[in-house]
Amino acid sequence: MKRFFHTGSQEILVALTSYYYSFIDVMEFRVRQLRSWHFYLLKFVGTVNFDFTKSYLDLIVTYTSVIMMLSRIDDRKVLTAMYNCAHEMSNGNSDPSYPRLGQMILEYDHPWKKLTEEFGPHTKSVTGAVLSLHMVYPRRNLGAEQWRSAQLLSLLSVPADMLSPACCETMPCEYLPMEVMERWIILGFLLCHSSLNTNQASQDLWKMALRSGLYITLIRDETINIHKVTEDYFDTLKGYSKRIADIKECREHVIVNCGAIHKEKRQFLRNAIKELCKILEDEPGLLGPKALYVCMALAFSRDEVLWLVRHSENVPKTKTPEDYIDSQLAELLFYTEKLKTLMCRHSRVLQRYHLQYLAQFDALALNDTIQNMNVCPEEESVLMTSFVSTLSALTVKQVENGEEFDFRALRLDWLRLQAYTSVAKAPLCLKDYPDLAKIMNMTEFHTKMMDDIDGVLRETSDLSILCFYPRVFEKMFSQGCEDVLMQRYLIAFPLVCSHFNQCTHQMCPEEMDAIEKRSLRFCVTFLEEIAKQTCSIVLEICAEQCNLDDQLLPKHCAHTISTARNKKQKKQVPKKGEVQREKPGTESMRKDRAVVTNMDKLHLTLTELCSSLNYCNHFTVWDHVIIPPEYLLSQLEINLAKVIVRMANYNKATHEITRPSDLLAGIKAYTSSLYTLSRYLSVDVTRLVKSVLLQQTQPLDSQGDQTITTLYTSWYLEGLLRQASSALIIHCPTMHCFVNQPNENETRFKAEEYSDVSGENLLLPFTISWSNNEQTLHTECRKLVIDNMDVLVQIRSNFDKPEAMTNLQSRLPASENVLKRMTIIGVILSFRAMIQAALGDVRINAFLGSIQEQDMISPETDIKATLSVFELASAAGLSCDIDPALVTAIANMRTEEEYKLTYLLLIYVAVSLPILAVDPNSYYSREYGGHHNNIHCLATAINQLSAAMFTAQNKNIEQHLKEFLFVASSTLLQLGQNVERTDSKNRDSIYLLLHMIVEESPFLSQDMLEKCFPYALLRNAYRDVYKSSIITLG
Repeated sequence: MKRFFHTGSQEILVALTSYYYSFIDVMEFRVRQLRSWHFYLLKFVGTVNFDFTKSYLDLIVTYTSVIMMLSRIDDRKVLTAMYNCAHEMSNGNSDPSYPRLGQMILEYDHPWKKLTEEFGPHTKSVTGAVLSLHMVYPRRNLGAEQWRSAQLLSLLSVPADMLSPACCETMPCEYLPMEVMERWIILGFLLCHSSLNTNQASQDLWKMALRSGLYITLIRDETINIHKVTEDYFDTLKGYSKRIADIKECREHVIVNCGAIHKEKRQFLRNAIKELCKILEDEPGLLGPKALYVCMALAFSRDEVLWLVRHSENVPKTKTPEDYIDSQLAELLFYTEKLKTLMCRHSRVLQRYHLQYLAQFDALALNDTIQNMNVCPEEESVLMTSFVSTLSALTVKQVENGEEFDFRALRLDWLRLQAYTSVAKAPLCLKDYPDLAKIMNMTEFHTKMMDDIDGVLRETSDLSILCFYPRVFEKMFSQGCEDVLMQRYLIAFPLVCSHFNQCTHQMCPEEMDAIEKRSLRFCVTFLEEIAKQTCSIVLEICAEQCNLDDQLLPKHCAHTISTARNKKQKKQVPKKGEVQREKPGTESMRKDRAVVTNMDKLHLTLTELCSSLNYCNHFTVWDHVIIPPEYLLSQLEINLAKVIVRMANYNKATHEITRPSDLLAGIKAYTSSLYTLSRYLSVDVTRLVKSVLLQQTQPLDSQGDQTITTLYTSWYLEGLLRQASSALIIHCPTMHCFVNQPNENETRFKAEEYSDVSGENLLLPFTISWSNNEQTLHTECRKLVIDNMDVLVQIRSNFDKPEAMTNLQSRLPASENVLKRMTIIGVILSFRAMIQAALGDVRINAFLGSIQEQDMISPETDIKATLSVFELASAAGLSCDIDPALVTAIANMRTEEEYKLTYLLLIYVAVSLPILAVDPNSYYSREYGGHHNNIHCLATAINQLSAAMFTAQNKNIEQHLKEFLFVASSTLLQLGQNVERTDSKNRDSIYLLLHMIVEESPFLSQDMLEKCFPYALLRNAYRDVYKSSIITLG
């Protein structure tokens, strides 16, 4: 039992350590801050000692936010108590920090009460620091109408001042986040609320902040309802009834008006920033004098976006909820990103301008100000003298030479000077010298334009908080997708994902992986959605174009010709109810250009989406380089493959499939339409088409789906070739296709339309692969050879003895089966040969010379090199003596036993040839150039199979084919001795088969045939066969 408790306590310690020590960190942070707060001796004026005041107020807000986050953890007491118990069970004593931690947690059960007690001694300092915003916050918190009347951010309002530098007395305050100021005001007066009843300026500033919105951020997505929190706390205090009434009044004002006010602000900023972008893009030299305008524009846009994000998650009950929905936010984000891009792209322009400004104006003005000061202690004098000397030493050559600037030391000295001169009894009080503060604040901004442009951009346009509002972020994107006019700006959402690395901190490395994954997930999701929409539009345009091209196909011309002929011959006009077919091209004729067709809408949408994807070649998200056009190519590759398969229209139940020529026409139409995409977007369409079509040559594509290779292979095997094996369809060497046999039953398709692989009817001929089927049939033939091996061995030895051969042939019961299977193999190989020949029409002629030069390699000397060359030649559409695909398919048949079965199979076929004369369909047709039962395909089967099998077994091909020829000749000559018998009815056609075997073989010759078979018999056979053929002329 003791061991059990020890093990359980260790697990509890491991699970709760991170929580417990986080609480310890909060406690230590609190103790340090309480000990170090002596700022009541200092003077804070935000417009003078800005950095010092900002740091102080940020510290107060951070401390308050940490305490509030601690109080929001409901199980904080349970977690600390469990950890302490587990620690006591494991170590025998309590954790040393537990008493103090427990005391702190108990004290902050009512956090606002305890916080106000802690800040009681600092009321004067906090109130003074917050009230220093009374000059800045009201000016920043104006409405859109006031912005518009003041022509805020406009460079064209006063053309004469376009080159004048934009500056003011409170430059750092001009791009200070509004939410930060509101947080300072709300939390500051909540902690030190006594001045709200005594100071009218405090009341005015406080009420103005309360009217700005309903929520402020504590950290990331943790917000507080400012009216509710303030009202609940003031309810516990006496004498604050008037303030509670003010809170309720402000809340009503926010609910009724605030949504519309910020909506108008966003509308104004969209137009103002768009104008600013256009001008600066055309004249980047204006970035120098107007850099402050850019920072203000970025900050104002950031403020409005963050306000919308906070309130979109918590929309109040209002009559106008649409004010909290902005479908045009994509445009504002886009131009914000564009302004940032311009600042980064023209950083040298900014550096050159501000270097001259620092050296030739700021340094001189600062020196004059120092000279006019009445009191200047030695330490302060040294700091200010160093400012002047540092700025005066700057030269333009430093920019031209590409030197790196670093003014962090100067800015740190300025912060140190603010601290020295803000003490209550300082000999030099900065508040008495506002000109010095103004020049130094302006100088600080100018130095940041020299060495910290990225930092300024982060400060003014950071939208990393969107990482913690996934639903709002995705909803904003989907709203932009629905608006056609916003589609060109959708790329802004993936670009915003590059901000998310700014919300991490080095002290919390454990969350970086999670935020990185979330950033990439958002970025990829948005880009994929844009790519899907673009892909859908592209393929819809391609489908429309394919339909138009289909109208121009020759198969549709009969109706047009018939109509024209009837019109010429003045035949009967169609009835009124009959629909007249429109001629191709009618869709392009329009009387009014204002009439918008479907294609116009599609091209407009495509233009908008492609503009979005083409905005930047690449951007970086967490060290990952993102290339937007590649997402479109990926989607096109996936969907184009699906479209091609759908165009095949394969029906497994009815065995119907699109004609290859029609599918080819469709693919050509899609391909030609895809090439127009390069007018909109910089993408490699050729690579896309090659990738898709090459995948279609495999059984499965990259997504694991079936390809047209699989569909057509299945259809040809189950449909065309199965009927060819039953002699319902004939292989026609004369026309290089398959044709239907005359049949009483209605045929489902015309074989010649699906097997004419010449010219325009060629459809990716290299996609068809039959190796598996051939190997199955060959395996069945091997079984028959094994069953009759003894008889075949005797036949091989006695083929020249007619009496013995007659007896042995009668002992071969399965001759018809062997011939049938070999015929099927021949039909398959003949179809492959047709495809291989047609492949030459599309081969790349530049490669043919190098391939044909390899003819000097012979199989006898180097079989591996020969097969490699043959494989290359076969891919180019050249005929080869040995089929490398067949050799690969039977590469495992290299044993001596397999060799014996191979040559006995040839013997089996040779002695079975006379049986074919009995079949009435074995007659030779001059019209088709083959036999009516496809036995002429035996020639292809015998030659290619024997060449492949003996090559795989490293045996002499010619020797064994000669042996086959001798045995076949001997058995066929016996047909000539039986003139009266019925089994010699088609004897002449079988003689021609023997001749075809020799003609097609690269290893046999006519001389070899004449040695074993009289040429006179062949000549007479051709004469008799051709005499019976009906020839029509004219």
